[in-house]
Amino acid sequence: MRIEYFPDTDSLYIDLAERAGVDTQEVGDGIVIDLDADGHPVGIDIDQASKHLDLRTLDLRRFPLGAEKVAG
Repeated sequence: MRIEYFPDTDSLYIDLAERAGVDTQEVGDGIVIDLDADGHPVGIDIDQASKHLDLRTLDLRRFPLGAEKVAG
């Protein structure tokens, strides 16, 4: 999984899988889910991200890192 912010367009993309997206579904104002050929989510695109999210923080809790886990 990769999270990338694009300041020139104020968009945030969360890449959920390494599969190609073939369809999209808008689930909210400026929030789009990319879907693979089987209809499974492979990415989330958030336009005007700074209006939807606090981009100054990223708080990961219980996120697996290899065999270890980070408790939060």
